Amino acid sequence: MGIISTIMGTFGFGIGIILGLAIGYFFFIYIQSSDVETPEIRPLVEQDEATLQRMFPEIPIWVKNPDHDRVDWLNKFIELMWPYLDKAICKTILATTEPMIKEQTPQYKIDEVEFDSLTLGSLPPTFQGMKVYTTDEKELIIEPSFKWAANPNILVGVKAYGLRPTIQVVDLQVFASPRITLKPLVPTFPCFCKILVSLMEKPHVDFGIKLGGADLMSIPGLYGFVQELIKDQVANMYLWPKVLEVPVLDPTKAMKRPVGMLNVKVKKAMKLKKKDLLGASDPYAKLKLTDDKLPSKKTAVKHKNLNPEWNEEFKLVVKDPEVQALEIMVFDWESVGKHDKMGINVVPLKDLTPEEPKTLTLDLLKNLDPNDAQNEKSRGQIVVEVMYKPFAEDEMTTDIEEASAMQKAPEGTPEGGGLLVVIIHEGEDLEGKHHTNPSVRILFHGEEKRTKPVKKNRDPRWDEEFTFTLEEPPTNEKMHLEVVSTSKRMGLIHPKESLGYVDISLGDVVENKRINEKYHLIDSKNGRLQVEMHWRTSS
Repeated sequence: MGIISTIMGTFGFGIGIILGLAIGYFFFIYIQSSDVETPEIRPLVEQDEATLQRMFPEIPIWVKNPDHDRVDWLNKFIELMWPYLDKAICKTILATTEPMIKEQTPQYKIDEVEFDSLTLGSLPPTFQGMKVYTTDEKELIIEPSFKWAANPNILVGVKAYGLRPTIQVVDLQVFASPRITLKPLVPTFPCFCKILVSLMEKPHVDFGIKLGGADLMSIPGLYGFVQELIKDQVANMYLWPKVLEVPVLDPTKAMKRPVGMLNVKVKKAMKLKKKDLLGASDPYAKLKLTDDKLPSKKTAVKHKNLNPEWNEEFKLVVKDPEVQALEIMVFDWESVGKHDKMGINVVPLKDLTPEEPKTLTLDLLKNLDPNDAQNEKSRGQIVVEVMYKPFAEDEMTTDIEEASAMQKAPEGTPEGGGLLVVIIHEGEDLEGKHHTNPSVRILFHGEEKRTKPVKKNRDPRWDEEFTFTLEEPPTNEKMHLEVVSTSKRMGLIHPKESLGYVDISLGDVVENKRINEKYHLIDSKNGRLQVEMHWRTSS
């Protein structure tokens, strides 16, 4: 009876399936409504934005959002370069992942994991558009939107317990809109120190996985689970405001921030040559470091003395001891006219032993050309004592913004006062009536300082730094900055004219320690001036 009931049950199950399929087909074909309504056709201009995006999901982002630019040139470049980029990227992946795999596999009792095949396919990613942000900081922010429907062939062999199954990744799709920030911008190639990457929304990632030829993603529920897991994991790590930071350059070398202090004592000079008509000279010495925009240090003037003794000490901030050199020049002071140069010499900082004082007797030369015969003529000597003292690691910071904010005023700054640093960056839309050779004139506390003029330029860039040592914080004071244009052409009725001015309140600088703003110039149609200021105290 047991066998007969089993046979009858199986037969009944088969008959049930056949009858169910037949009834389902009948209902699907014959029970459908025969009344088909004519669809309403409306012009595209009458559709709302949401409807249009559903109808045309593949519209490029530069069409949907006017603030995004087309980058067809970039897509064409990537298309032509893709066969080479594919090989280069795959080599980088292999070089990066192989050491990591060898380190991790013993933990899971896996004998070997290796790539049997690795190629990203013949289809390159396509950029749908790109948005570029403009800021007053030294940074570049871009937001590209790209889609990549790839046909990769990634085949990985896993050897464990005597078996070696292969896992294949196919049909990869990645849609993402990252925000890429290049900062800070520096004058050293590739012109930025680090790359910051964050995602503005969860990315779309889709791919297939085959194990021994079987599609694992066809397992019910696995596909959705893997999709959400990848989105959540990537979002937890890189969704804005979280960022992926990729260092490119050493900020110490790229920004040339201070790494040490050079102590210089100018002792004396000997056997200087006569420059004045009455048979004497009025010498003084000037000191500065090469590749530095800061003003030179000066000794006192020793009147009518060919063997002056100064014994004056100076401190110079060092940014790159491997490249910089101490430049020493001796001049003959003149009450009227240009001061005559009596000689020059340099001391390369790389020749100095750190923390070790060194007394040098230097011959004064006509110039720094070693092949110039005029340098063989005696012009006297100068005696200096130098010592390079590098900063300790705990006295320096690797972050550029932090270094700028935390930098203190140099020794000798009045107690209760500080150092006001003014950096004139650039001008925009400057226009003169007769000529446009702009320079910036700074007036503060009765002192006047100027940038160098830039000839025939409506958008000049100076990046010049000026300092003012103050007895007290300038909380309620203003600084006057005026953009002027001058011309030396003969016959001009207006050789000098103002292109606009601005008075900047210094209270915000004292309170925030730093400002970086673009100011609209008064008495100028559209002119603007970008100024950065720092307030540094000794405490």
